[in-house]
Amino acid sequence: MTHAAQHAAHTQRVAIVTGAARGIGAAVAKRLAHDGMAVAVVDLHEADCADTVDAIKDSGGTAAAFGSDVDDETAVASAVARIAAELGPPTVLVNNAGIGGPNLGVEETSTRQWDAVVGVSLRGAFFLTRAVTPYMTAAGWGRIVNMSSISALGDAGRVDYASAKAGLIGFTKSLAFQLGGHGITANAIGPGFIVSDMTRVAAQRRGRGFEEHQRIVAQTIPVGRVGRPEDIAHTASYLASPGAGFVTGQIIYVTGGSVY
Repeated sequence: MTHAAQHAAHTQRVAIVTGAARGIGAAVAKRLAHDGMAVAVVDLHEADCADTVDAIKDSGGTAAAFGSDVDDETAVASAVARIAAELGPPTVLVNNAGIGGPNLGVEETSTRQWDAVVGVSLRGAFFLTRAVTPYMTAAGWGRIVNMSSISALGDAGRVDYASAKAGLIGFTKSLAFQLGGHGITANAIGPGFIVSDMTRVAAQRRGRGFEEHQRIVAQTIPVGRVGRPEDIAHTASYLASPGAGFVTGQIIYVTGGSVY
């Protein structure tokens, strides 16, 4: 281990989690704080991050809120600079921010919708990674976790979302090749059905109550239940840990056994 890596291992690491105001991002932020990291809670509006930050602080952790449009490279560069100044150089990045559009066929998907979905999920991950990598390289240590989806394997009716999430897999593997020599790993998580605002909206589109929708979906999942944000947080915690230093370029599907 290099001197820089040894130093990083004995100081409080700083993690950035995007899309962390609620859902999976909030659960990941709380878990990384529980693991001893100082967490930059990032979402579109800083005020929306208050609940996550307060929960972390109430549990004795360190966190601060930062507002940024991840699809705006100038805003991202500014936010990362602020994070480094206020919390310290970030060496853990969880690219979780993402949006989903309505279930539409390729002919009905507008250019504007495509750009919005791909912009937040894929281009946003690129902007954040590009801004954070110099800090990781300087430390000789880093962990990048990209939030893909089981939809990366194909999703009837959401060509934009599936394409963005599949793109994250190629992005992840390329990062693993490029950055491994600097002590930086890059991996992706592919959640299945997770209780979230997005799956709640999906239930509404099917004309179902959310509880009913969860019961129906659970019957198709081998472990017999739907996923919770904490299920994803557990996996992110491992991939962001020193113990995952020999794991890179991988996608871990956290789906309860469901496959497309």
